[in-house]
Amino acid sequence: MPKSQKTVRILIQGIVQGVGFRPFIYNLARNIGILGNVRNTSAGVIIEAQGSPNIVQQFYQRIKLEAPALSRIETMERIAIPNKLYEDFVILHSEIQPGAFSLIPPDIGTCPDCLRELLDSTDRRYRYPFINCTNCGPRFSIIQKMPYDRPFTSMVDFPLCDACKQEYEDPTNRRFHAQPIACPVCGPQISYYVAGKFLAKGEEALSHSRTLIQNGGILALKGIGGFQLVCDAHNTEAIKRLRRAKLRSDKPFALMAYSAEIIRRYCEVTGADLEWLQSPQNPILILNARDILLQHNAPGQCTLGFMLPYTPLHYLITEAGPAYPDVLVMTSGNVSDEPMLIEDEGAFAGLSSMADGFLSHNRPILNRVDDSVYKTSKIGILPVRRARGYSPDPITITEAIPAVFSAGALLKNTFAITKENRVFVSQYMGDLDSLETYKDYEHSVSRYFDLFKFSPEIASCDLHPDYLSTSFAQHFASENNIDLIQVQHHHAHLAACLAENKLPLDQDIAALVYDGTGYGEDSTIWGGEILIGSALGYERAGHLQYLPLPGGDAATRKPYRIALAYLHALGIPVNSSLPPASYCPADESAMLRTQLEKGINVHLTSSMGRLFDAVSSLIGLRQEISYEGQAAIELEAIADPNEDGVYPYEIEAGIIYPTLMFRKIIMDLNNDMNPSVISARFHNTIASLSVEMIKHIISDTTISAVALSGGVWQNSALLSKTSRLIREMGLKPLIHTLLPPNDGCISLGQAVIAGCYQKRKN
Repeated sequence: MPKSQKTVRILIQGIVQGVGFRPFIYNLARNIGILGNVRNTSAGVIIEAQGSPNIVQQFYQRIKLEAPALSRIETMERIAIPNKLYEDFVILHSEIQPGAFSLIPPDIGTCPDCLRELLDSTDRRYRYPFINCTNCGPRFSIIQKMPYDRPFTSMVDFPLCDACKQEYEDPTNRRFHAQPIACPVCGPQISYYVAGKFLAKGEEALSHSRTLIQNGGILALKGIGGFQLVCDAHNTEAIKRLRRAKLRSDKPFALMAYSAEIIRRYCEVTGADLEWLQSPQNPILILNARDILLQHNAPGQCTLGFMLPYTPLHYLITEAGPAYPDVLVMTSGNVSDEPMLIEDEGAFAGLSSMADGFLSHNRPILNRVDDSVYKTSKIGILPVRRARGYSPDPITITEAIPAVFSAGALLKNTFAITKENRVFVSQYMGDLDSLETYKDYEHSVSRYFDLFKFSPEIASCDLHPDYLSTSFAQHFASENNIDLIQVQHHHAHLAACLAENKLPLDQDIAALVYDGTGYGEDSTIWGGEILIGSALGYERAGHLQYLPLPGGDAATRKPYRIALAYLHALGIPVNSSLPPASYCPADESAMLRTQLEKGINVHLTSSMGRLFDAVSSLIGLRQEISYEGQAAIELEAIADPNEDGVYPYEIEAGIIYPTLMFRKIIMDLNNDMNPSVISARFHNTIASLSVEMIKHIISDTTISAVALSGGVWQNSALLSKTSRLIREMGLKPLIHTLLPPNDGCISLGQAVIAGCYQKRKN
């Protein structure tokens, strides 16, 4: 061996398994003359590389520059090791290292190469619903433990045929060590069932499914992360039947079309929108609708949620055909607010009242994953729900913190665990107010602990004593003999936005935290909060005036009760012609008045979400809701984008008083002002009072950034108006781009707050 030879060991951490990283390393090494080996380990990818110093340096640099598109290198370390006698460059078997962990790739949509083969009649995988390679296919949904190798996935029961085995073992093939690799000979198969009875498999099963949809039926389709319910998006009768069965009278349905060209027929699609729709993550993207042809899928809204196919089976179920619909409803296979079903037996039982037929397959789903949802807006693409395609990808923060388990909120729950400077926020779990969702939550927490070799030092949860996530965290901390930090809900929002924007965790910022509900430190319901603070602590610098919420959470389903209660509390006379008054039955109106006067089961709230509900009711838009946020969403939908008027309001000692605003809205109503103008003026008013509060609270500080967090900021009109005004003040608006501003970000905030507490305690 020449003395000039140099040997190094390179450890690479990040998303480097299941994305074609080892064959990339193999081919690069052989191309430039590097000897040695590469292997997967629980800690990442380890390379031993030998060559002249110049070649070794070139090899190291090209790894960084040319890594596979789906990979993500987070750390890359090299150390010199004694020279060895290598004869070639080889790929070694994976190695499990106790206590170590590697990042897990999310599920990835079908790549162009696999799609081309799927549609090529000469290819051996022609029209095979499970075609995939190292650049696409299931990942997180099929993994049981690390390292990410076939024996540790749900593909373990599908031995490779000779042809697949040859591809799997060939480092020059794009299917080298693609763990879900399969073909019609050796892989999973689709089957069609009616009333739980098998009818057909393969192409015949697909044909039955397409015929069912074409004839106005509802299909239960087993997807990559759970069952989905599918029907013709143009068939109003099928959609009505689906809404009745799912107990989902108004909430929008997700739509799927075969191509972006089809989506353009119904929605405005910008270049940025197209990039997101066609990205490997393939999220649902909420777009501005062009016409009302599909509006029955999203009642009361001016948007539609579209996605492109992200599995081969989706391509086969959506492809064009004579008289076949160009757009399909593709919604979660569940009863509203319960988790998606993932097993045939449960689906046959749980979806039998909804689905006329079932298109299933025999590849087990080990980790339930719903579709991710994003929203187009004037200031970019905004997250609404983070799940498939993104989880369990971690969020990197600016400093390492101790190992924290954070339980998250009650609604739109996610939980999180931390590893040094990474926070692994779970996929969207849903609302923890059903037994089935709670069971799925427990299962997923356990799975994350196993996958990431996680041993917590501290736990965190919400302040609310009645949240199931709080109860879970309390029991968890007790059983594991670790401290529990209970975090105020809106402080968690502030900290999540701070961390996501990669600012130092101890940097003070201002925050406009607007949502529907959060348990306050004074035991009232907060939700219109202006805070100053960091992950180390916060000060409540201002808030909306406390107003009565008769019946507590029950009132949130009846905005007319909120509107009437607010007007009563503000001393504003209620004319019987006002929409909430005319809608409220006379006997209920009398009882409501007594309830408010005597304070019977009346809770105080500073909620911005409830203010939106009250205004929506007041202008006659929405008196009752069937899903969370409906009144506010419909209020945004009608707002006139050209209106720049602002209603009057008062601010005194950090408290925002809306009395003047309500009086002026009623005057506009009496003058027959168009509701779209009133809505726009209301949005402008909230933006205006928000920046006025910020001006006041930061006047004697060095604060330069303002966080916008909480579910109200899913309102893209309000977000864009307020962000612009903040920038005009010379400040930086901090918005959520990785996690949704709703309670899906709470676990991140809880994690960094508890981590900072524990770190400084130690």
